[in-house]
Amino acid sequence: MKWELLWLGCLLPIMVAESSVKPVDQEEALDYLIKYGYLQKPLERMTDDFGPEEVIEAVRSFQEASELPVSGQLDWGTRARMGEPRCGLEDPFNQKTHKYLLLGRWRKRHLTFRILNWPSTLSIHTAKTAIYTAFRYWSRVSSLSFREVQAGWADIRLSFHGQHSRHCSRGFDGPGKVLAHADIPELGSVHFDESETWTEGTKMGVNLRIIAAHELGHALGLGHSRYPQALMAPVYSGFRPHFQLHPDDVAGIQALYGKGIPTSGEEEEEEEGEEVPIVTPGPILPGAVPDPCSGELDAMMLGPHGKTYAFKGDYVWTVTSSRLGPLVPMATLWKGLPGNLDAAVYSPRTKWIHFFKGNMIWRYMGFKLVPGFPKRLNHVGPNLDAALYWPLNQKVFLFKGSGYWQWDELTVNDFSRYPKPTGKLFTGVPDKPSAALSWHDGKVYFFKGKKYWRLNKQLRVEKGFPKDTSQNWMHCLSPTMGSAASATSSPTKNPS
Repeated sequence: MKWELLWLGCLLPIMVAESSVKPVDQEEALDYLIKYGYLQKPLERMTDDFGPEEVIEAVRSFQEASELPVSGQLDWGTRARMGEPRCGLEDPFNQKTHKYLLLGRWRKRHLTFRILNWPSTLSIHTAKTAIYTAFRYWSRVSSLSFREVQAGWADIRLSFHGQHSRHCSRGFDGPGKVLAHADIPELGSVHFDESETWTEGTKMGVNLRIIAAHELGHALGLGHSRYPQALMAPVYSGFRPHFQLHPDDVAGIQALYGKGIPTSGEEEEEEEGEEVPIVTPGPILPGAVPDPCSGELDAMMLGPHGKTYAFKGDYVWTVTSSRLGPLVPMATLWKGLPGNLDAAVYSPRTKWIHFFKGNMIWRYMGFKLVPGFPKRLNHVGPNLDAALYWPLNQKVFLFKGSGYWQWDELTVNDFSRYPKPTGKLFTGVPDKPSAALSWHDGKVYFFKGKKYWRLNKQLRVEKGFPKDTSQNWMHCLSPTMGSAASATSSPTKNPS
């Protein structure tokens, strides 16, 4: 038996399912894991033999990155995914990467490009429009700019090649499988497989605009993303007429080149909807407006642009180091949002705000409700107590009773190991908190009743806590007074 089959034979279950997708066989599956970086290549290791644990871990890593059931077995679905068309560059998932991978960067921001030839299946006009659009995806969200040149040397050079082209050292494998590949900065070559049926505006064939944008991501320094919906995912996901970059794509390119400056009449995509609506106060019913200086908060949130929001009943107000903003009905800011929330959290990673109440979840981008929401809250609900975003691992933590869930917004989550005891991670905090947040000072805060707890970097409650929320957050004169202090009354710079 060949060494390639030694361990794969014991992993492969008997499957009888049928599909139009042709799965790879056992030998091809192992070649796939080696070729795309899930297993070390034989020349990079001391022995040609792979242990069963190595192969299982490689398969699990591939399944996790592909949002397949993580079993470690080369089942039919896993082999079928390996048979799908994809990019020719390696994946980094054997390193357990949880975000974009950076492969290099250009030392300048204004790059030239040249299109050396054209695909035979598209008109020059259609192909040029597709490639121009691919460049614009990246220039709109970064400080990069691109200019086409018709002759001579260019920083980025795009061309189409067949299986045995002398101009492409890596070659291609015919229709399907590897669609394109690119060199990392500052080499600049972007090659497409001429044997593919390149198309635009249809689900048939392979969409040139999407593949070009993906390969340009590599040429600009991005590796593959572990999120299957990201442009930089390794497997081609098909034609998308209303395509937008995934937050992971945007975060990666901005980590390399920074944010762009929007031109006249053009907004940055990630800032869409961030303008605060103009609020016209309506009639106030007696007893309907909560008092910030008394009672328990429903939720606290460090929101967009670093603003701190406090929620109670049907109202919300902002909190600064010196004063409170006016109390405003929540529905005038976030249209369609009910009062008496369970929890609220803003994610700088995705620019999403999530509100929780009962067994439902609302998602807003700025102050606009995302289409398809509200949705039913599965796995962790109903009736959460609090939520916070933790910058150190870019995850959202959801709290209920004495337990917590860790939620990655951009991938399928396995909640079977949750909830976990809150006190094992956040030492000294109370059960059933009313609110929680990570704040400007890098500390984590929990609120319950009229008190709050501050945690140090080791996530332990600091000495001297809990303290009074009304005095240190709401700038009230004393815990017993029912009105907020003015901005002249010795405000605290930070809650302490």
